[in-house]
Amino acid sequence: MVWYSLSKFTQEEIAHIKTALKNANYWWVALSVGIGALSLYSRAYRWKFTLAPLGYQTRLHNRFFAVAISYLVNLGVPRAGEFLRATTLNQYEQVPFEKALGTIVAERLADMLVYFFIIFLALLTQYDTIYQLLATRIPTNPLWIIFLLLAGGILTLLLLRSILRSQNPLFVKLRGFIHGLKEGVATIYTMEKKWAFIAHTLFIWFSYILMLYVVIFAFTETQKLGFDALLICFVAGTFSYATTNGGIGSYPLTIQKTLLLYAIPETIGASFGWVMWSGQTLMMIVLGGLSFLLLPLMNKRK
Repeated sequence: MVWYSLSKFTQEEIAHIKTALKNANYWWVALSVGIGALSLYSRAYRWKFTLAPLGYQTRLHNRFFAVAISYLVNLGVPRAGEFLRATTLNQYEQVPFEKALGTIVAERLADMLVYFFIIFLALLTQYDTIYQLLATRIPTNPLWIIFLLLAGGILTLLLLRSILRSQNPLFVKLRGFIHGLKEGVATIYTMEKKWAFIAHTLFIWFSYILMLYVVIFAFTETQKLGFDALLICFVAGTFSYATTNGGIGSYPLTIQKTLLLYAIPETIGASFGWVMWSGQTLMMIVLGGLSFLLLPLMNKRK
């Protein structure tokens, strides 16, 4: 993806990208990184609201380290960080793995609701632009999508039926795991401080949008971009993170193609995308790496 995103540029365009990167105002990028770190802190703090109904009072620094490590691991293997996050809390706070994972799933459900609202807002305000961006990626025959969804649903139901009825030791153990997972997910309904949880969820997603917004001012050519362009870049960029581990290669390319819809030259779009991606990735590497080192040091008694 990195090679593909850069291979189509001529030597002259590569020189233009280098000039744009050299002249960028990196104070705005540093501010974006700081906002990203705050969102990680808020995510770690929010976690206590779903753990409390299970009877676990965990320490903030261990939750933060677990969250930072999960983001770092996701750069290598997508979604593997969520499992390591639950494992970390199990090791250092004695929270059962399946229950910790259940609380993470509960968080993701809340995050998904906010993200769907942002997508809905983008569709409401910029439908034509989004359709233009995604038209070439939508299958021409929607029957394939319907068939795959039905087949997946039937296979899932058959698998669940086997798990629920079988006395196989593996399935019995799996039922116990699912029960613990359900208990963790249920905390989203049983937690006492729901409004605090909602406030942190909104803050986290506001921070994600703000992280992108402030980098607009790092380049002269992008400073006049409006909220509509920002919203489309955010939605498209988030999708790109789902296609590769950590958005490597895909995020700058997606931002480049999206900004082209707003008459921003491809070289500037590529520069903007790489600066945004590099700043946030560097933050994840530094915070995740430090968390790996500090976690055992700050838990010597364990």
